[in-house]
Amino acid sequence: MGKAPSLTSLCLEEVKNELLREDDLVPVICKLPTDLFDRLLLQLPPLPLLKLEMAMNLSSEDKGEQEYNDAGHGNGRKRGRNLSNEDKEEQEYVDAGNENRRKRGRDFGSEDKEEQEYDEAGHGNGGKHGRVSGWDKAWKYLFELRWPKLVDQNEYVDWLQIYWETHLQNCLDQAAEIALLPLFDGCLGEIEIPDTILKQIGYENYMKVATCDYSKLYFHCQEFGRFARCLRIQNNICGREISHLLRNCKLQSLVLWWIRSKEQVGGLCELLNQNSESLSSLEFAHCKLSSASIDEIFGSLAVNNVPTHVLQSFSITTSTFLEKNLDSLPLGLVSFLSSRSLYSLKLPYNYLGRNFAKMIFNTLRDASSGLSVLDLSENNISGWLSEFIPRFSSSGPMLLGFGKSLQSLRELNIRGNDLDEDDALGLRYAMVHMPHLESLDISDNPIEDGGIRNLLPYFVEASEKCSPFKDLYLENCDISNGGVLELINTLSTLKKPLECLSIADNVLGSQVAAALGNLLSTSIQTLHISGIGLGSPGFEDLEKSITQTQELKLVEISISKNRGGIATANFLSTLMLRAPKLESVNAAYNWMPVEASYIVCSAIKAAKGNLGFLNLRGNNLDGLTTHGLTEIQQAGRPVLNISSLPILSARHDDDP
Repeated sequence: MGKAPSLTSLCLEEVKNELLREDDLVPVICKLPTDLFDRLLLQLPPLPLLKLEMAMNLSSEDKGEQEYNDAGHGNGRKRGRNLSNEDKEEQEYVDAGNENRRKRGRDFGSEDKEEQEYDEAGHGNGGKHGRVSGWDKAWKYLFELRWPKLVDQNEYVDWLQIYWETHLQNCLDQAAEIALLPLFDGCLGEIEIPDTILKQIGYENYMKVATCDYSKLYFHCQEFGRFARCLRIQNNICGREISHLLRNCKLQSLVLWWIRSKEQVGGLCELLNQNSESLSSLEFAHCKLSSASIDEIFGSLAVNNVPTHVLQSFSITTSTFLEKNLDSLPLGLVSFLSSRSLYSLKLPYNYLGRNFAKMIFNTLRDASSGLSVLDLSENNISGWLSEFIPRFSSSGPMLLGFGKSLQSLRELNIRGNDLDEDDALGLRYAMVHMPHLESLDISDNPIEDGGIRNLLPYFVEASEKCSPFKDLYLENCDISNGGVLELINTLSTLKKPLECLSIADNVLGSQVAAALGNLLSTSIQTLHISGIGLGSPGFEDLEKSITQTQELKLVEISISKNRGGIATANFLSTLMLRAPKLESVNAAYNWMPVEASYIVCSAIKAAKGNLGFLNLRGNNLDGLTTHGLTEIQQAGRPVLNISSLPILSARHDDDP
């Protein structure tokens, strides 16, 4: 026979049920002792918890506290002179809660009075119980119960806001599925939310008699839209009705999927216009857009009927433009690209040709754009960059930052564009127009050794001019060991060495190991050399090359798929002792035998570094030996994330 529930538990359960029905208990709950109040918070489902918090913030019995809410924070001290001792203590709780709230900097928007009062009164003050952490703990607990895999993605956030935002996203996703059914021919707002979702927020069957219809989508949009900052909208719910349903939102980020028809563009434009003053990020995925629709979209972003916008990030991914060979960019896009607020422009996987890329770059350059991130990856822009090569010479002097330039560009991603040796030479001259470039990704382009040699003069000049360039990605570029040796030898002697280098998935062999060891002795912090064919001899040479080094500055290294066997473990053992700042190691699929377990585990225990991630997947390690490492924690969280799967039958095929 189970243990009978305590009287306290029964009372708290009844309080929870009453909160779902009405607000009459709020004055009583305000007077609960702190321990009971905290217990109640952790037992309440989302709906009554939200109801309690809003009621306690907006409907206080105490006249002085009501004046405080109406007059603002500034009069708190003056009123405190006329309060009783008990009320003074309560006022101190409230003031402290609001001070904490201001420090956290949360802003739900000042136009909505109720929402502003909610912010200023302090999410977490709880009237008499000024415990910000109590409310946050309760909302985080509910979030973790419902979406355990998303908790780590939402650190240091307002858990109430992110809970209801994620809930609303679930409702919209369910509505999109229902709207896809052939028999659906109704209003979007009338779509019924499944019971599985309703029960997760505390909905009970007896609530069907309530004045509000919890089962309809429009209720969830109306009640919880004010909490939504980032939403994802699918095409079949992106009609004229969506802007009305989400009228309470102040969106900061919006992702659109499968937008194709004129009606969908029209509904989207109304939604964009509603959020034009708050929206900072806009992303399209799997869409088909015409020049006219692009002009309409950017026109709807105008703030106060002025052709300016506040967008900082814009992305079109895996989409197509209906006009195949544009002679000029849509006027709306040209105006948009000229904006000073634009920070990031990403156009990957869009089948863009060389002419489109040329127009984009020239528009940005001529407008002296403030853009920091430009992503043109996985398109077909081969041949465009060759236009930057000076006609008088293919190896003439470069003047970094000369003429019109993208002064603020920090990151350039042009991977997967079928660029060759000549394109690499053109890129060398194109980067003259990017004097503050920090990161270049040219991976998955067959530039070969000739392309590397064409780029080397830029790296040398950038270093001599103290350029901020520091990250280089050359994965799968058909480079031989000769080309890489030439690259590494140049990088190792630069006045300002790189911080990050990736040459993964190039067939290099063990001949480059000694040069890599020399590179590790520089200030490099991140090195990716997965799948380059080091083998056991390569790891042995790497280990020897760093043995005499006093201390490495390495933070992250990836050495997976190199078939190093026991030599991989020996290298890791030496590396961990020499690199106290090492945080992340990927050593997967290296054919490490069972005895490597003891070497790696001993090295981790002996090292005094900050290692927080170790990937040993695909190695034949001893589970009993590595098991104890998972218990190492810091601040209540596992420091080491060890993914180790033994090789049961066939070895991993890491051939390209």
